[in-house]
Amino acid sequence: MKKIILLVLFICTKSFSQNTEYIERQGIVTFFSYTSAENIQAQNTQTLSLFNTETQEIAVKILMRAFVFKKALMHEHFNESYIESDLYPKATFEGKIENFNSQEASQTRLIKGNFTLKNITKPVEVKAKILKSKNTYTISGSLDVLINDYNIKVPAILSPNISKKIEVTFSFKYSNYEK
Repeated sequence: MKKIILLVLFICTKSFSQNTEYIERQGIVTFFSYTSAENIQAQNTQTLSLFNTETQEIAVKILMRAFVFKKALMHEHFNESYIESDLYPKATFEGKIENFNSQEASQTRLIKGNFTLKNITKPVEVKAKILKSKNTYTISGSLDVLINDYNIKVPAILSPNISKKIEVTFSFKYSNYEK
């Protein structure tokens, strides 16, 4: 009888406990680079991200070929020459939100972690805005990526026209993750 009561209590506790795992399957990642010839901008809406409110951990996977450019030639150069998407098909981020409070409706927090691009991993810190609304969280922010840090080669003739720093912005709207 005690085992049955314990089992019922466990099931009830599990069903009424708050889910701590959230997922975003179509996160938005945009990058922008100012150039004297023509600005370069692309957006990716096929970004996967997981967020655990209990551990404060966040993970992101970005498919590099999913970036959409205004011009097909920019898309081709980005994937073939700069990012080499055939060799390095994705970029990832794994980190932790500092001092996250799951009870606050709005907060600005620092996310510390490792960003990997072209198999090169660098520590990064990102200031992010976190909004809570019922069963969802929205996390958005931006960071600067230095092309030299990730071995992105720019031909000498184009070097004066390509920014050494790329602004990356993101917005993820997380919903409950059901396994």
